[in-house]
Amino acid sequence: MITNSERVQRLRDPSKTTATPKDAAAVILLRHNTNPNDPEVFLVKRSEKLAFLGGYHAFPGGQFDATDAAVSVRDCNDAETAAAITCAARELFEETQVLVARGGDALTQGQRASLLDDLLAARMSWPALLSHYKLHLDASDFIFVGRWVTPPFSARRFDTWFFLVNCPSKQSAHVSNDAELASGEWIAASAAYARWQRSEILAVPPVLHALKTLAEGFSRDADGIDSLVERFLSPANAHREPVRRIEFRPNYICFPVRTPTRPPATHTNCYLIYNSGELLIIDPGSPYEDEQRALAECVQTLMAEGRSVRGIILTHVHPDHVGGVNALITHLGDRIKVAAHRLTAEPLAGSITVDHLIEDDEVIGLDGLPRIDLRAMHTPGHARGHLCFYEQRTGTLISGDNIVGLGSVLIDPPEGNMREYLQSLERMLVLPNLSVIFGGHGPAIANPYTKINEYIAHRLDRERKILEAVHDGLTTPKDIVASVYTDVPSNAHAMAERAVLAHLEKLIDDNLVQKTAEGLYVPLG
Repeated sequence: MITNSERVQRLRDPSKTTATPKDAAAVILLRHNTNPNDPEVFLVKRSEKLAFLGGYHAFPGGQFDATDAAVSVRDCNDAETAAAITCAARELFEETQVLVARGGDALTQGQRASLLDDLLAARMSWPALLSHYKLHLDASDFIFVGRWVTPPFSARRFDTWFFLVNCPSKQSAHVSNDAELASGEWIAASAAYARWQRSEILAVPPVLHALKTLAEGFSRDADGIDSLVERFLSPANAHREPVRRIEFRPNYICFPVRTPTRPPATHTNCYLIYNSGELLIIDPGSPYEDEQRALAECVQTLMAEGRSVRGIILTHVHPDHVGGVNALITHLGDRIKVAAHRLTAEPLAGSITVDHLIEDDEVIGLDGLPRIDLRAMHTPGHARGHLCFYEQRTGTLISGDNIVGLGSVLIDPPEGNMREYLQSLERMLVLPNLSVIFGGHGPAIANPYTKINEYIAHRLDRERKILEAVHDGLTTPKDIVASVYTDVPSNAHAMAERAVLAHLEKLIDDNLVQKTAEGLYVPLG
């Protein structure tokens, strides 16, 4: 629960509520002697088990290690750049077995494998390894092509240096036995970008920018390389300006807006779904004028390209999802229609005018190319009138707050209902061809079925432990939280008590628990 003082603090300085980016580096690895007109890069897929960007396609890389700064990099006079190059070289070696170090060509494949084993087993540090085998890093082997900062809507943020690197002639990248990576492959940048355009892969903006930039080709002469680097560095986002308009999937823009939402989230995702003819806006939730203005400018840009606004849709009633509706209508200077479920519209009466009541299984279509048909699903649990939207063609699910890419979902009675929530999760689990979930908070989810199963398993495990606690003689939500929610910090216990209450209400309906006249919860039977 957010206090009034916390809300005021966010209004004064929202940066204090966002995660501080950690330094990281990534390598855009070009295949040796690749065709410059259609260059090949080594693209990896992150394991679906990873909490951060699991299932996404990316480039090899990771965050700085404490020892990276201890490595000397030739032709580099800046300590921060040298540390970034060191990190990039180390992560590339750890993840792909490619060693970009002067003197490395003298090593056989077997020797490189032995070095990697020593490094991963911590028998030898990265600086010690380079020194022992008389290897050194040279800045000329690492072409700087941008520094991107993760947007503040994510709980894990990185300030990532990107380097363009040529794979040494005697080495070939491959992924094996890496817990963080599921696979890796050499692929033409144009082919990889085409896969994204067909909604077959997910990638973050800097990766998409790199693939698109390389897909345009380049010449090998100095002028051609300079031009390529210039194209890499052309957007402001390549100079540490966080991305506002995030297109994880074609025609689906995630536009996070700062809202007074529950921690750890600091932003609510507004989605702009568009095609050649129309634009649909889902959950413009910010009450802050600067955020409302930024969203309106993005919408107006899409409209200036010839689109009309199909309307505004609300997934549910909570303030962090509806707080910017009236302001957006005012900004656009037109009477934009608002749609929501009846159980969302009723409590909003008098503050937000809902023009259309969305029914379960109603299809909302956008005229234009490509044709987009969103099927509405009434999915109560987090809120009585909660709606999700599913597009079967691409397997896209907009889940509102039923499934989120950051933190957990609070089921808070009487608006929240645990039985209905589990039923809603089961309904989403059987959707065919589900490939991505766009949640109300945090990044898109690339492992949808895994994530939904995790949600269900987590809730059922909590329920089992709560029932055991009741059988052990604990009779109040407060006592149950202290016993069961040992993984939750004490300052979140009040919120956890609401979740316990939701579980207890379900257990009462299941005839497993009863509530006494004194308000205590005891086993039934």
